[in-house]
Amino acid sequence: MNKIYQILIVVITLCILTTCTKSSQESNTGNWPNFRGVNCSGIASPGENPPLDFSPKHNVIWQLPLPGGHSSPCIWGNNIFITGFDEDKKLMKMFCIDRKRGKIKWVREISAENLEKVNPLSSPATATPATDGEGVFFYFSSYGLLCYDFNGELKWELRIPVPRSRHGMGTSPIVTDNMVILNCLGHLDDPRVLAINKVDGSTIWKYSLQQENYRGDSYSTPVIYKNQVIIYGSKDVSGYDLNTGLRLWFFDIDVTDAVCTPVLGNGIIYTTAHSTYGNPDMRAQFPDFTEVIRKYDLNNDYKVNRPEVKDYQFLAYPEKPEISDTSTVADAFATWDDNNDGFIDSLEWKAIDKYLASFYEKQGLKAIRLGGEGDLSRSSFLWGNHDQVPHVSSPLFYNNHVYMIRDGGIISCFDSERGNILFREKIGTPGAYFASPVAADGRIYIASRNGIVTVIGAGDSLKKIATNDLGDLITATPALVDNKLYLRTARSLYAFGEK
Repeated sequence: MNKIYQILIVVITLCILTTCTKSSQESNTGNWPNFRGVNCSGIASPGENPPLDFSPKHNVIWQLPLPGGHSSPCIWGNNIFITGFDEDKKLMKMFCIDRKRGKIKWVREISAENLEKVNPLSSPATATPATDGEGVFFYFSSYGLLCYDFNGELKWELRIPVPRSRHGMGTSPIVTDNMVILNCLGHLDDPRVLAINKVDGSTIWKYSLQQENYRGDSYSTPVIYKNQVIIYGSKDVSGYDLNTGLRLWFFDIDVTDAVCTPVLGNGIIYTTAHSTYGNPDMRAQFPDFTEVIRKYDLNNDYKVNRPEVKDYQFLAYPEKPEISDTSTVADAFATWDDNNDGFIDSLEWKAIDKYLASFYEKQGLKAIRLGGEGDLSRSSFLWGNHDQVPHVSSPLFYNNHVYMIRDGGIISCFDSERGNILFREKIGTPGAYFASPVAADGRIYIASRNGIVTVIGAGDSLKKIATNDLGDLITATPALVDNKLYLRTARSLYAFGEK
């Protein structure tokens, strides 16, 4: 009798778990609940078939003008949530849009006494909203976290002091279980991770890195793996206990910018660690010292001083010259003149080259096996690749392949388990890439800042399917729902679909 009872308990438990799992999966079918969709994966629900060809005059379901902002569409049912910034009135705006008709259902506005200082290419409205189907959560680093219901009624708000960051916070919130997770590691004065009660806005837990003397950046959005919150910071990728906030493990990454949001696949996390100085096209601007002498050594003493190199210019981001600042060797002279004698000689020039090359070894696409505790820096590293690393765009795990698109329009594709490169080619659209690639129905959509969306086929080789010119700048990542592609440009939100 006891045995039969035990068997019945197991069967009932399995049925409950199956039902719960199915319910959880179905709740996200056809939705795009936060930045880059379900768990920031960038992958549409099975069966989605967005259009291949589209433009402002072709396959447009609707177009809605919006104020400036870099947030991506957050979609649940017939609702699109997105933010914007009114530059003239200094107002941060929250929109709920009818997904089928492209009409604004409601808009809410807030102002802040002080706006966070952001990179000129960024915006005070950068964070993508997140939703659980009941509440929608908006984050503005100049104000804090706000929760509205789907009718536009404010349920609660959590004011957060304006952070001091290098470029603006950049991260977006996510909702999981009963909490909203927010990455505040980019706050230079108080780096921390927050778990907020989604019902009342109270703090469930806070993990502070102040005691660890953390000084770095993180513009990454959290992802969830089992009972863990995973966040990429400029010093490491770390896993935090979802219930307590305790840091369970870390993987050392020592580069300057933690911009991308990692992706998960088969118990592996993939992240791109970028360094401006690590890419070879940056170092190519500093040739052999013999060439420098031939061009700039005016008094033939086989070294150069500051006046001699005042016209020696280089680009911070040579692969995207349209937005790159121009610097001169004279500007960096004090740093490069190691012995402070007023000259740069051949030994100091070689030291510069060695210093820049050291970043190449630190950067790269990295595959980390999950499941351990403590320091995983050696034990869990599977494979990596140093070349052609994106600065802003996040990687994509799709059909056991990992894709990344870097500035200049260079796409790389890897076998996700072994790490061998399957192809690396130019897709024919140069310039900057801020949006991250998204995928549906065996196709990958890649948007350049210059407004070109390239569609390629997923697989072992590059197969270009379509090139679509939107005629406007694109910074936000697209969303794929209900056989439609929802895309924000600098001036409008579009819904594209086959008519």
